[in-house]
Amino acid sequence: MTIPLAALAAPNDFDFEFGDWKAHLKRRLDPLTGSDKWVEYRGTSIVRKVWGGKANLGEIELEGAAGRIQGLSLRVHNPTTGQWSISFSNSAGGTIGTPMIGGFKDGRGEFYNQETFRDRAIFVRFVFSGITEKAFRLEQAFSDDGGKNWEANWIATFTRD
Repeated sequence: MTIPLAALAAPNDFDFEFGDWKAHLKRRLDPLTGSDKWVEYRGTSIVRKVWGGKANLGEIELEGAAGRIQGLSLRVHNPTTGQWSISFSNSAGGTIGTPMIGGFKDGRGEFYNQETFRDRAIFVRFVFSGITEKAFRLEQAFSDDGGKNWEANWIATFTRD
């Protein structure tokens, strides 16, 4: 798989996300099994600037019929590579996942990594899209065929008044 490289990232790429948001999440229950069963959550997200914008910290709190999700995202800009890394931790797991690497181009952010899921190596992709002052979308997708096909498993929309 060839991972597309975004244009050189800038320390202000995530400025659109600073502040308080209402969050709605659809999460696929059994990714990469052919299942199309989803659960939904609602809650809040708060993102704040760290190190004058060279990093930022996001906290998400969601609740739904399937339970509660408390997550923490740390995004750090690397001035040498011109890319961002995104690390995520879920309070239920208590660990920090493999960073996603990427950046923004033409109002769309793409970030990739490789992880192990159910004892298999997979590619993971985050896409930030539909970015305005009042809304944006974040989709996470998995690929178990080297990036030829992607299956969304986390679709979040964020809005604010």
